[in-house]
Amino acid sequence: MLWIKPKTNLPNDLPTQPNVMDIDLSEIPIVYLNISGNYDLARLKKFAEDAQDRIEELPEITRVDIVGALEREIQVNVDMYKMQAAGVTMSDLERAIASENVTVSAGNVPVDGMKRSLRVRGQFTDPRQIENIVLHSTSGAIVYIKDVAQVVDSFKEQESFARLNNQNVITLNVVKKSGKNLLDASDKIKNIVDNDLRNKVFPPDLKVTLTGDQSRYTRSTLEELNNTIIIGFILVTIILMFFMGFGNAFFVGLSVPLSIFIAYMVMPGIGFTMNMMVMFSFIFALGIIVDDAIVVIENTHRIHRYETNIVKAAKQAAGEVFLPIFSGTLTTLAPFFPLAFWPGIVGKFMYFMPVTIIITLFASLFVAYIINPVFAVTFMKHEYENVNLKVERKQILTKMVIFIASALIFYLLGWVGMGNLMIFVLLLILFYYYILRRTIYNFQTKLWPSIMRGYEKTLRYFMRGRRPYHLLWSIIGLFFFSFILVGIKSPKVLFFPDNQPNEFFVYIKMPVGTDQKVTDSITSIVEKKVFGVLGKNNPVVESVISNVSVGASSNTFSGNQAQSNLGKVTVNFVEHKYRHGIKTNPIMDKVREAVKGIPGAEIIVEKEKNGPPTGKPINIEISGENLPILVNDANRYKKYLDSLQIPGVERLKSDFELNKPEIVIDIDRERANREGISTGQIALEVRAAVFGKEVSKYKENEDEYEINIRYVKEQRENINRLLDLKITYRDMNTGTLRQIPLSSVARIDYSNTYGGINRKDMKRMITLSSEVLSGYTANEVVANIKRITKNFKKDDSVQISFSGGEQEKQDETTSFLGKAMMIAIGLIFFILISQFNSISKAFII
Repeated sequence: MLWIKPKTNLPNDLPTQPNVMDIDLSEIPIVYLNISGNYDLARLKKFAEDAQDRIEELPEITRVDIVGALEREIQVNVDMYKMQAAGVTMSDLERAIASENVTVSAGNVPVDGMKRSLRVRGQFTDPRQIENIVLHSTSGAIVYIKDVAQVVDSFKEQESFARLNNQNVITLNVVKKSGKNLLDASDKIKNIVDNDLRNKVFPPDLKVTLTGDQSRYTRSTLEELNNTIIIGFILVTIILMFFMGFGNAFFVGLSVPLSIFIAYMVMPGIGFTMNMMVMFSFIFALGIIVDDAIVVIENTHRIHRYETNIVKAAKQAAGEVFLPIFSGTLTTLAPFFPLAFWPGIVGKFMYFMPVTIIITLFASLFVAYIINPVFAVTFMKHEYENVNLKVERKQILTKMVIFIASALIFYLLGWVGMGNLMIFVLLLILFYYYILRRTIYNFQTKLWPSIMRGYEKTLRYFMRGRRPYHLLWSIIGLFFFSFILVGIKSPKVLFFPDNQPNEFFVYIKMPVGTDQKVTDSITSIVEKKVFGVLGKNNPVVESVISNVSVGASSNTFSGNQAQSNLGKVTVNFVEHKYRHGIKTNPIMDKVREAVKGIPGAEIIVEKEKNGPPTGKPINIEISGENLPILVNDANRYKKYLDSLQIPGVERLKSDFELNKPEIVIDIDRERANREGISTGQIALEVRAAVFGKEVSKYKENEDEYEINIRYVKEQRENINRLLDLKITYRDMNTGTLRQIPLSSVARIDYSNTYGGINRKDMKRMITLSSEVLSGYTANEVVANIKRITKNFKKDDSVQISFSGGEQEKQDETTSFLGKAMMIAIGLIFFILISQFNSISKAFII
């Protein structure tokens, strides 16, 4: 649990109030809706807002962010010189607009026995009404707002840009609520687009494209899980047919879907959803869950040779193997019990795997002890005497009619899966009777006895004389030799397997303060280079999406924040099954090479992160108390590493912005105070002139738009003209209003400043990070950097550590897994000793 100090215990002189952010790992768009057509941006935005409203009504959706659209606002652009000549101030305009744009309820008035509400209505119904508001100057003259300002119904400056396949679009980023069903959300969104919006709300020539649909990967994994269950059932059944006949093998094979079905029923009770880790865990457990059922059915099958009463045979068989099965399952589960207490972010991600496997194997125990004996009692036949290989055609025909009729009923009811299952079982029966039956008979009577005889000869050979000791010492020697071999030829170690990405990102970072239009032009250059690598109509590429400012940060949790110096190009690939063996890692590497060398741009190419958020594979934290020394050493260290061209390092990136450009207005405090004005008053005047100030809202139907007041563009973007700005104040000695130019109490200074300072454990910190190139591992690259770092001379007050990123998480995980392995071995020994009451037998096993 995170404990936060009450606000009263925090310092009261902070420049801004602290923000506490709730980080939700599900705050990632599940699908992108791209809207384009032969319409202006204002009309396209209206279409986007219609789609946004419809989609946000879904209970599965948190929000829908619009990227690349224009936002309407009513601009009151003031001419500074006309305003000064007229003798009015910005404050006069602010008060006049705010006080006129109101509608106030004045109570109720009785009229003819009825109470009528009294309302003073003054809200603007047309932006042009603002022009005719009357002001009174300091001299008493009447001034209209239109005399000193232009009222324009326009849009805010476009902060973000979005393109799909090199065409301008408006993009809707759809974010799902945590814990909600991804497949349901995706289906409902597609239903809204196809049935509610296309050709109804939207005109026919409006193009709506869905990209980056995360549900397709979940659907693909779910299909693979279902296919794996079916294939597992088929293989288990066919293999067991060779040893215990068709019926018995079929009952054992049913333990696969039955165990998973029971686990499915338990999942909602513990708050589990069907996610990638849960599905992977089911696939992982498929080969284990049949073990218990095999032992029970095989023992029942064996006892039934001598005990014709199947009920007694089933009871005796289940009772004989109860303890061995139970202890065997517990020893199988022993390594997974410690994993359920895996700490940290990685542990939260991996937690689903051990818990799912534990539940599934306990479900297999229930199936083996309860369901399989019931099946045996009901369906098992005495198959050992008078084996008849002749096919009973009448019996086969009856089964065909039953299964085909059942399949047709299921198809008519819309239960396609059950219908397919009936057809599959019928095919399996026909395959068994017409093809497999005689093969199984030959296997049981000829091949298998010969295999057992060979096995017996091998055992007798190794049991003679001192051969058991030789075998034991050979195995021990092989065990230690494997350690030596690993030490001589160490394998490459990866925290998570290197995957073929479904998508990758090209992040463009310009110097802080770069205008978004300049960033957009650089992003367009990167786009062309990306398309140059991909080519036209590439069969493995689904889409190429570009974002500038909004949605362009590599930080997943930056949300809808606009950063004008950032751009991003996203390359989405088609699903793996449609790639026909084409690998996507080489494509990403070619793009990485193609986008190098663009002056002034820092470009990083990253693949998607499928695992838990672990940070960059190369993450170097440089910390210290003295900021100038820290900045100097960090810059020298980065240049030192860059100069060595360390193999495997893509590009070291610093999170410290050293050269953020700014214009500083230095106030002559003493002179300003003599005139009777304060620094705060000057700052507010300059802010209103340049940044603007929202003075009211213009309401149209159910929508509200800001009414912003500021200087005209030619004046607010010219610092020399801003120095002519006059500060209006009241002379406290005479009571008259006076004005003095800003230049008389202030001067300007062009400088660079820090873009922001990060702290960790109360120390200032600068982080260098990088991705690892294909063909290298983070472990070997970081080890190389650590070795090189020892030769770097730094100030004693500066510390360099390789923590906070993937390496720190990997070290934590390695440490935990070592402890978990020792606990698992201890649990296994405890279970075996409890069963056999012997340490030597437990050690042998």
